[in-house]
Amino acid sequence: MSRTIRTARLRRGVLCALAAAAGTIALAVPASAHVTVSPAEAAAGGYATLSFKVPTESDTASTTGIDVQFPTDAPIASVTVQPKPGWTYKVTKGAPPAPLTVHGSQVSEIVTRITWTAQDGGGIKPGEFDTFSVSAGPLPEKGDQVVFKTLQTYSDGEVVRWVDVAAADAAEPEHPAPTVTLTTAAAAGHDDDGDGDDTAGTSGSIEYTAATESDSTSDGTARALGITGLVLGVLGLAAGAFALITTRRRA
Repeated sequence: MSRTIRTARLRRGVLCALAAAAGTIALAVPASAHVTVSPAEAAAGGYATLSFKVPTESDTASTTGIDVQFPTDAPIASVTVQPKPGWTYKVTKGAPPAPLTVHGSQVSEIVTRITWTAQDGGGIKPGEFDTFSVSAGPLPEKGDQVVFKTLQTYSDGEVVRWVDVAAADAAEPEHPAPTVTLTTAAAAGHDDDGDGDDTAGTSGSIEYTAATESDSTSDGTARALGITGLVLGVLGLAAGAFALITTRRRA
């Protein structure tokens, strides 16, 4: 076999390895961003400031409407909305499906949905995101999560339904609904006066410790950077080996 043929085959092998490594990098990065809610965990029976993070995934249209549906099977008695410049909001209320008592008082109506609408042709432009916050509580004391099914409307009329709920031990669905996992009282923040401040506090004899989105975000970022660094290292080794062998062949 001639030196030229061996070199050509070696070059093809290295290029294939580089392509495979590039594919690994692509798989290590999430394909798309979802509408999410933070904190991801909150104390059962406590209060929390919930922030819905909404990215615009369209390349040509802006997000102009957000419709967050609150669960009626696990109702939240008190919900207040943080005003947002450039957006109007509408709070829809209804009677709870079953008698609901909070702090010794009967609750006759609950929030069933909140709809935000962009004003004057505004909205969330392609490649951008924004957050929409409410103070809510008490969170349900039963169950392991609270699901907020959300509809995202674009300026071109498209509506993306973030309403899928993953089954236990199943892969994440294509359009997962924003979900808060309920924890024991000591594991999440508490906003006892409903002012949107989730600092550590108490409710009765229960103590709460603040929890933030940054912890989980930092973990995910560290994992992504670690995977990317590993793949880049492989790319560097492959490129170095190719250069070394090519140099020897030319010698």
